[in-house]
Amino acid sequence: MSDITQLNTIGELRASGYQTKSVKEEMRDNLVKMLKEDAALFPGIVGYDDTVIPQLENALLSGQDIVLLGERGQAKTRLARSLIYFLDEYVPAIAGCEINDDPFHPICKACLMRIAEDGDTTPIIWLSRSQRYSEKLATPDITISDLIGEIDPIKVAEGRYLSDELTIHYGLIPRTHRGIFCLNELPDLTERIQVGLLNILEERDVQIRGYKIQLPLDIFMVASANPEDYTNRGRIITPLKDRMGSEIRTHYPQTLEEEIQIIDAEAVHPKINGIEIMYPQYMKEIVAEITHQARKSPEISQKSGVSVRVSITNAENVASNAVRRALRNNEKRAVPRISDLNSVIASTAGKIELDTFGEIREDKIVSKLVRSAVLHVFSKYFDGSEFDQLLAGFEKGLHVQVSENQKSMDYVSQLSQIGGLRAAVDKLSAHGAPETVAAAVEFILEGLHLNRKLNKNIIDGSVNYQKR
Repeated sequence: MSDITQLNTIGELRASGYQTKSVKEEMRDNLVKMLKEDAALFPGIVGYDDTVIPQLENALLSGQDIVLLGERGQAKTRLARSLIYFLDEYVPAIAGCEINDDPFHPICKACLMRIAEDGDTTPIIWLSRSQRYSEKLATPDITISDLIGEIDPIKVAEGRYLSDELTIHYGLIPRTHRGIFCLNELPDLTERIQVGLLNILEERDVQIRGYKIQLPLDIFMVASANPEDYTNRGRIITPLKDRMGSEIRTHYPQTLEEEIQIIDAEAVHPKINGIEIMYPQYMKEIVAEITHQARKSPEISQKSGVSVRVSITNAENVASNAVRRALRNNEKRAVPRISDLNSVIASTAGKIELDTFGEIREDKIVSKLVRSAVLHVFSKYFDGSEFDQLLAGFEKGLHVQVSENQKSMDYVSQLSQIGGLRAAVDKLSAHGAPETVAAAVEFILEGLHLNRKLNKNIIDGSVNYQKR
């Protein structure tokens, strides 16, 4: 804490010359400072530097509340939570106040009465950034009392009149006074509750069971919504949409590189003593490409979207499958292979919604996406003319068997017998360890099969590649 946070009363705070600001002034001033210093504004957010973030900066500079509009898995909630870094590190509030009243500008009756009695000796506390952020997931069963407040029967039983403001138990929004309030999936909120939300944000008054009080709350409001919700599940009422200053459209990563950055930052792999996970770049590209193929597939509902969580969980499952193999084979390195891609069916199927009629199964569509992704990535690394010598060997009767659980040294043994394969393995920077060689061999053979250069037969879980 800084020295100023050692101040304990309103009198000490006043004597220090401290000036309070509104939330939006505070956020604007901190943004200006960060822009001048060329500081990272939204660390961990990938792919929005030229699209979403400039619009957020404009909204903060303009002091506008925000609606983040986008499909699932587009970092809307993460963006909202990142806004706390534009708040001051600490701000003073009247100690014991339910709504974090400004020591110089109190608005609740309890604090007004307390200051009238104690004056400058009224104690204060210092609120951190995280204490000034509240978040609520909108659902149809949310009530006015959840968001705004309700008459507290215990306080009435203590002898107070219903008309007494002190009988109110404040909801989440008043308790976020002087902070940031995030409402996720705003269209899921019933229109009646949206009207109450509009009233407190626009008219600055609270109406609870016919009792009305003025409560000029100081709140930065950020909401999220999925475009599909506007027609399928609900809508944002027009007056509330008009009240929100900026509607900012989010999007999915536009390049494989951005998708891979997110995978690297978010995927959590098992940590097993004695086993090192080595993730080949081409396998990361395949995992990311599966998601990109899904976002273009006519068989998958694009209204629902294909979240980046598909890429993250797929990357995790592929790595876990490689770890299982390493444990069974007593190998020191877990290197994901093409045969590990079967594991993405479980982590993809539940995250996509089919846009097809009939009895097409999700696993069939996911398998199709995997094949398309492998073919796409293989074409980036190789062209068919590089494998003339290798294919000539298959024409002479060569065949190669691979499987999910096959030991890596088996691939190295086969490599020494296959002319033309070593150069391709070296091109993938896979030499040096049996496990990386095995992964490269599977990638090359599957790529040749998908390019219709080799036949592929599956027998009892093993894959046999041979001439066409």
